[in-house]
Amino acid sequence: MEAGFVRVEGVEWRPVDELEVELVERKGVGHPDYIADAIAEAVSRELSKYYLENYGHILHHNVDKVLVVGGQARPRFGGGEVLQPIYIIISGRVTTEVRREDGVDVVPVGPIILKAAKEWLRSNIRHLDVEQHVVIDYKVGRGSVDLVSVYELGREVPLANDTSVGVGYAPLSTLERLVYETERLLNSRDFKSRVPASGEDVKVMGVRRGKRIVLTIANAIVSRYVRDRDEYLSVKEEIRRAVEGLVLRIAPEYDVEIHVNTADVPDKGIFYLTVTGTSAEAGDDGATGRGNRVNGLITPMRPMSMEAAAGKNPVSHVGKIYNVMARIAAERIYREVKGVKEVYVYLLSQIGKPITKPLVADVKIIPEERLTDDMRNEAARIVEEVLSNYKSITRDIVEGKVQLF
Repeated sequence: MEAGFVRVEGVEWRPVDELEVELVERKGVGHPDYIADAIAEAVSRELSKYYLENYGHILHHNVDKVLVVGGQARPRFGGGEVLQPIYIIISGRVTTEVRREDGVDVVPVGPIILKAAKEWLRSNIRHLDVEQHVVIDYKVGRGSVDLVSVYELGREVPLANDTSVGVGYAPLSTLERLVYETERLLNSRDFKSRVPASGEDVKVMGVRRGKRIVLTIANAIVSRYVRDRDEYLSVKEEIRRAVEGLVLRIAPEYDVEIHVNTADVPDKGIFYLTVTGTSAEAGDDGATGRGNRVNGLITPMRPMSMEAAAGKNPVSHVGKIYNVMARIAAERIYREVKGVKEVYVYLLSQIGKPITKPLVADVKIIPEERLTDDMRNEAARIVEEVLSNYKSITRDIVEGKVQLF
């Protein structure tokens, strides 16, 4: 059935929580892929703020091609050193000039990019010395725009600058919540203050088989805080115990195994030790778009967009805003429409068309009992409302209020 331009249908899929096997992954703050996403988005936000402050409109840019090239380090119990810095290159396309009647404004793209990247690293990777441990470079395509056309853009609904699909779903399964919250717990200020040896590079892989869950956690350990093998093993045990407490709150009815740093071979002196708290110091590379989707997870059992949301402009790049909109719409439908057990939202753009009018807006609902016309109409209304709120969604993205990875 179609309500407006939104198609809503009931499906008889098995909810993910009821599948026999489920897989979920999250790459945490210090993972090289997360770093690439975060720097791409930090740069986009700073560019957007500059454009808004100076021209009243976010000008065209896409800086969604960030590569983190791993360095070399020599950690040891009680210390260590970085031997070769991490190399980060930021690339894409940026509006670098604005033409006025009386001349041309040159946008200070280089300083904006470098400042955004360094500030994010300083704020999020505690033991990474931005001046000594990292080399940051940028290569961006240059573009210009006429100021008159900027003001014209501000009066129109943005046109999609790509043909792409955004996907969202709700609710999160128990395993998805557990994987997400495990990383958030281990990278929380409270946990880091209690266990400073836990580095920011935290990767969590969860598998559920029926009522049995296995969590495999890779947590880089900061070498300066552990003097020997026994202290290292003690830190691993603190990590495991902290996650046990989380399990009791999120998944008390499941049998959960927790494994930390399973590649360790203590008898052979093999430990996950790092100087800086990220594996990027030792040859582990990262790239924008290889990490978490916009709900913060990698979920192979669910429909997903392969778009790299981070770094794309938040106005007309549907690879970004449609994924955000689809997630918001799905979450609202689940919360607000009675009788919804699980919901999926797909938004497909057509390049050159208004972002408020997708080529396809498809909502698939697993109902608790049956899908009624009232449920269809309410779900369609929510999707249309979310699409019409593009200005506020763009603003929230620029202000960092929207999760993207």
